[in-house]
Amino acid sequence: MTTLAPGLDLRALAGEAHRVDDEIRALRTALVEAHAEEIYDGLTDGRTRYLRMDELVRAAAVAHPGLVPSEEQMAAEDSLPQADKVGREIDQGIFLRGILRAPKAGPHLLDAMLRPTARALELLPGFIETGVVEMEAVRLERRDGVAHLTLCRDDCLNAEDAQQVDDMETAVDLTLLDPSVRSGLLRGGVMSHPRYLGRRVFCAGINLKKLSSGAIPLVDFLLRRETGYIQKIFRGLLTDGAWHSRLTDKPWTAAVDSFAIGGGTQLLLVFDHVLAASDAYLSLPAAKEGIIPGVSNFRLSRIAGPRVARQVILGGRRLRADEPDARSIVDEVVPPEEMDAAIDRALARLDGEAVVANRRMLNLAEEPPEEFRRYIAEFALQQALRIYGADVIGKVDGFAVGAR
Repeated sequence: MTTLAPGLDLRALAGEAHRVDDEIRALRTALVEAHAEEIYDGLTDGRTRYLRMDELVRAAAVAHPGLVPSEEQMAAEDSLPQADKVGREIDQGIFLRGILRAPKAGPHLLDAMLRPTARALELLPGFIETGVVEMEAVRLERRDGVAHLTLCRDDCLNAEDAQQVDDMETAVDLTLLDPSVRSGLLRGGVMSHPRYLGRRVFCAGINLKKLSSGAIPLVDFLLRRETGYIQKIFRGLLTDGAWHSRLTDKPWTAAVDSFAIGGGTQLLLVFDHVLAASDAYLSLPAAKEGIIPGVSNFRLSRIAGPRVARQVILGGRRLRADEPDARSIVDEVVPPEEMDAAIDRALARLDGEAVVANRRMLNLAEEPPEEFRRYIAEFALQQALRIYGADVIGKVDGFAVGAR
């Protein structure tokens, strides 16, 4: 057992440690901001290679020791509960903010995140042949030219974790890569959870138990989710396959049964048509949990108006699907027993020849890539700081064991 020296002021030592951390992080920030293009060019051979964010931070750790945490440091950190970590992901956030802010490196990195994943390319031949892929969190099935993505984690009401992000990105890639698929549909599966037995649930938001246990990573979940599959739904898959467009994109429909909490509501903001059962509700409880609700702060003001956005994000307001303020997010509200028929009608409406070109132009006008890049650059650091905030650490255990 270690014996502390008499009179040792632990509070003063902690304050000094924080001061040193702040000074080092200020130096890292200045270094990356001054040399982001040079650093990125060196890691990507002059932007001739596409490295995803996880690959980029690992490469930077080798090429520039001390700039970002090493693999060994991150492995030790990843094994700890969130409350016991020292916050090395904050240094990854500093690095990625600097790279994303850079006018040449930033767009190239976001392009890297829009490319098909290796897992999807491996599964593609089988999906084209059978039309079915079963994954832990998502079931993908092609029917009559529509890719049906069903969220099927009934053990946690489709709460989001790293596995769900990986499965969703794989399913989105396959949807966009399969030439026989014309559009995608996302819906929650039927639950076995006692509270929702036999009912479909869209998404219960971030998995707070995983956050408490330290299993919600900055790069592989919080940033991959926003710059990976959600951007692919909105912007398309980067394939460089045609002279007229670098992106392969298709229309998307979302169907909400029961509720869309947190990340579930965030997802709805990028879909072309959103249906909801009349007894469903939407919410973004991130401020209550102490974190930032992804890109919702960027999108929701434009979609629902600044007052509603503040009420939902800052005040925790829950929107019923059938109330007027929800209609800026939900296109169509129907009785629960009519959802299947309404989905069929919505899919038929999005099956026109000009839909893809028009959705592409609408998305370009509504959310220019440069504006998204500026937001996600700052989000990379601010979310890293939030997940290590004392208030989040103090709250998350209580949220994790309680019901939504």
